[in-house]
Amino acid sequence: MKKIVIGLASLAFLVACSSTNKVQNEKKEKSTTSKEVSSIPIGPNVKKGVLSNGLTYYIRQNAKPEQKVELRLVVNAGSILEDEKQLGLAHFMEHMNFNGSKNFNKNELVDYLQSIGVKFGAHLNAYTSFDETVYILPIPTDNDEKLEKGFQILEDWAFNASLTDEEIDKERGVVLEEYRLGLGAGKRMLSQYLPKLMYNSHYAERLPIGTKKSLETFTYEDLRRFYKDWYRPSLMAVVAVGDVDIAVLEEKIKSHFGKYKPLKNPKDRTLFEVPNHKETLISIATDKEATTSQIQLYYKDKVAAKEATTKEAYRKNIVKNLFVSMINRRLDELRNNEKPPFVYGYSSYSGTWARNKNAYQSAAMSSETGQLEALKALAVENERVLQFGFQQGELERVKKSLMTGMERANNERDKSESGRYAGEYINNFLQGEAIPGIEWEFATHKELVPAITIEDCNKLIAGYIHEDNRVVIFTGPEKKGTKKVTEQEVLQVFEDIKNEKITAYKDKVIKGGLMNFVPKKGTIIKETKNEKLGSSTIYLSNGAKLTYKKTDFKNDQVLFSAFSYGGSSLYSNSDFKKTALANGALTEAGINGFTKSDLRKVLSGKTVRLNPYIGSLKEGLNGSSTPKDMETLFQMSYLYFTKLNKDPKAYNSFVAKNKAYLKNILSNPNVYFRLQFGEYMANNNPRYIGFPTEELWNTTDYALAHSKYKERFANAGDFNFYVVGNFDEAKLKEYAATYLASLPATEARENFKDVSHASLKGVSEKHVKKGTEPKSMVNIIYQGEAVYDAKEAYYLRSLGEILTIKLVEQLREEEAGVYGVGARGSISRYPKGRYNFSISFPCGPENVDKLTEKSLEQLKEIMTNGPTEKDLNKIKETQLLEYKEAIKKNNFW
Repeated sequence: MKKIVIGLASLAFLVACSSTNKVQNEKKEKSTTSKEVSSIPIGPNVKKGVLSNGLTYYIRQNAKPEQKVELRLVVNAGSILEDEKQLGLAHFMEHMNFNGSKNFNKNELVDYLQSIGVKFGAHLNAYTSFDETVYILPIPTDNDEKLEKGFQILEDWAFNASLTDEEIDKERGVVLEEYRLGLGAGKRMLSQYLPKLMYNSHYAERLPIGTKKSLETFTYEDLRRFYKDWYRPSLMAVVAVGDVDIAVLEEKIKSHFGKYKPLKNPKDRTLFEVPNHKETLISIATDKEATTSQIQLYYKDKVAAKEATTKEAYRKNIVKNLFVSMINRRLDELRNNEKPPFVYGYSSYSGTWARNKNAYQSAAMSSETGQLEALKALAVENERVLQFGFQQGELERVKKSLMTGMERANNERDKSESGRYAGEYINNFLQGEAIPGIEWEFATHKELVPAITIEDCNKLIAGYIHEDNRVVIFTGPEKKGTKKVTEQEVLQVFEDIKNEKITAYKDKVIKGGLMNFVPKKGTIIKETKNEKLGSSTIYLSNGAKLTYKKTDFKNDQVLFSAFSYGGSSLYSNSDFKKTALANGALTEAGINGFTKSDLRKVLSGKTVRLNPYIGSLKEGLNGSSTPKDMETLFQMSYLYFTKLNKDPKAYNSFVAKNKAYLKNILSNPNVYFRLQFGEYMANNNPRYIGFPTEELWNTTDYALAHSKYKERFANAGDFNFYVVGNFDEAKLKEYAATYLASLPATEARENFKDVSHASLKGVSEKHVKKGTEPKSMVNIIYQGEAVYDAKEAYYLRSLGEILTIKLVEQLREEEAGVYGVGARGSISRYPKGRYNFSISFPCGPENVDKLTEKSLEQLKEIMTNGPTEKDLNKIKETQLLEYKEAIKKNNFW
């Protein structure tokens, strides 16, 4: 047994905040419940209605997954509506809805849902942001009672929470543990820059998690008041999408929610504005535990965001999407330079923390001394577009990619998951997002996109960048020897650009296709069928095998993989260490003479990806495509076997970005703990890599890694290929003969070597101390050799699931000492049988010993008496539910 204890600071902020990746439009209360979009229609397959009390509902019958309905309760109220006594209580209220209601005492809700296979956290969930609270409830529909109970749960969440004094006090501990998880460098720096980003607005003062003081001291009445004021029909929507008749869903909604009266004299659902400012606001936040250097550049709109309710507004959004795609392709080319100005960089036109304030945003991650250079690179690219615009070739490529994505979405319209539709309807209620359906959207794209001109895209930038309403945010590590950037230096970057001579972007034109030759075709020498699995295997003339299964789970998806045993286990210890880091750089060079940026251009308009890998025991490829692009997928497979480029410049770019990213990564106590943990468990393994130090980078050999890659992929004869999806079998066989059977091969057949190292034995304990926040992480691990048996492996995994249920009940619900806890069990087969069973949880340092003891007590109870029949049935139901869905997905096969 091992126990690792650490005081750590985590960057995890588990309270969902307003998305910064979508356009979010503020709406008045009436408009969220009754306003219909004018020109853009509502799709024919969704029924939207409003009850007499003001509650909005969306219903849709959808058969994927089968015998399941996705239910959502959406409340147009979040932390922005809290008063000074209620900080954090919108989120706290979300927690309390799982702690007793009119029809479900205390823990009966979670207990019942687990009994029908709905897992707490993985399936059943909720989130709270500044402006909304959303409850997520998937329900099996194999009998009427489960469906009825599902709607009863939604009704109780909306109107019948118990909110007893005892349960409120008990939940304080759980929410304070969630608050503890969010402490660290990220939270500290956020508190410095948020007031400038959300200048003079309420949003800067209402983080959903609240404050420690408020969570400890709020009164019972403060919470009940929030529930009474804001959980009211006119601020609510119920979404029901699934394998149930629409009439049944509508009747359930009306019977459960129609009986509640509108609130008399309701409080105003205030719209909080984000004031404009004339000056550029700059925040330079540093922290000793910060791991990366980030740059954020915001140009906030001067007017409030508006809903896209007309076709013309829809067209404008398409133009914005094309603009963003083009600028990001340019930024991606910059990051792939030999001396990149940033680790990554991107731009977007999207929302801020407030629904009614959009912004043109550029962001990047840089080296610790490269923030000003990264800011300049972002600003110069914006200026380049302003001065010279984009070029026609750029526009044509992003148009192709956009239409390919729309075509694929349209092709999959009858195979889309219910949860995806539910998300669209939530956005319609909260943000006014149009829901015309993919048929309308695809047809409208086909109508509008061809006529969009380069001038349409170029003129956007003039409205995006301006000196007022501009915010620049730098975050990064605080350390001796690193000079902190000043506000004047930031402003000087923009002044320098005004006087800099910027040249137009040179668009490298790529002619021809991916392959300029056709391999000498091989043959299929034999074919067998597996009736039980519904699969077939073809044996190719070079010795390779391809097993395939044709499915109709998705209309436009083909999954591809391949492997051969060997991997890096066949390397000497010395070669392994010299190549471990460089292996990640191999695909950065491109294939068949095309750079990574060239490949993106060549593949414009195609939906295809393929990634080779060299693992510890095997090498192979993983990828996917559409049926239409399957030949390209096979061509890429051929080229990754035979034509991987060797490009030292691409390798240098990879090293520069990784060094910049990893430079201060150990400042994060969570990362430091994981590395210390890994090193300790490695037990002086000579092949253990650990943290990529400067010394390790200096001994890395790119040329050797490339040579070893060619060696691992030199013999296709011992590779096994797999294809699953909706494809034409005749074409599949044609591509297999042309691009796989033609690969070089020999009669040799390799296997992996067992290079595993002896693990720690006996009972030991290790403590790792790092970080400034009062946080601990506990890992308890049992491990050792085992004879692999599939049933034993399944039983050990199931034991972990059962123990997790008991630990949540004990450590979270009874002790209120953790936010989350889990147990996991597994038995690995290769390179030799080994078992691993672990328990892990974060908690306060003062609770480490007590909660560790409680965890071991729960484990001992199961070891002594076995699981209860009730708990065993819970995990059986969950596994059966998940299995029933999994077998209808290509990635399962």
